Amino acid sequence: MSLRFVLDPDLTAELREQVVALWVDVTNAGGAVGFVAPVTGADVRPVAEATFAGIVDGPDRMLVGYDDARPVAVLVFADNRFDLKAHWCVLKRVMVHPGTQGRGYGSALMRKAEWLGRKLGWAALHVTVRDGLGLEQFYARLGYREVGRLPGALRVAPGDDRDEILMWLDLPPATPEP
Repeated sequence: MSLRFVLDPDLTAELREQVVALWVDVTNAGGAVGFVAPVTGADVRPVAEATFAGIVDGPDRMLVGYDDARPVAVLVFADNRFDLKAHWCVLKRVMVHPGTQGRGYGSALMRKAEWLGRKLGWAALHVTVRDGLGLEQFYARLGYREVGRLPGALRVAPGDDRDEILMWLDLPPATPEP
């Protein structure tokens, strides 16, 4: 595995386009990253730009995994924007390019996020997943536990409402970097 991680890369126009393209590819391959397939860059771009603004202007942060020079894995550390929740962080837009599935990139991305979470002083990480895709098993293998569900919270199509599953990972003290 030749994945190299960068926390808070410079969000150049090129990287923004690469992240939008990744988002489109992940969604169109069935990934649950805020949209339902099929989507185009024009569909994703407004949400992506709002996400980028939260990163550039703060307080959110982005972790990008590169396979050589190509970004193939992304997640956002989304600040809770509330002092009583400052001790934990929400992970959003967790994406791995579908063409790299099966290489361990998803696990590597999440392990790096876990390590960084400790380094950044958080006591826990939180991620939500769309029911019906088996994603909760992936996160459970990484130590996340289901802490709740919002029944029918996600309407992916008329008559197809899915639970939003709330997953939580307690972060013990820092360990050596992966």
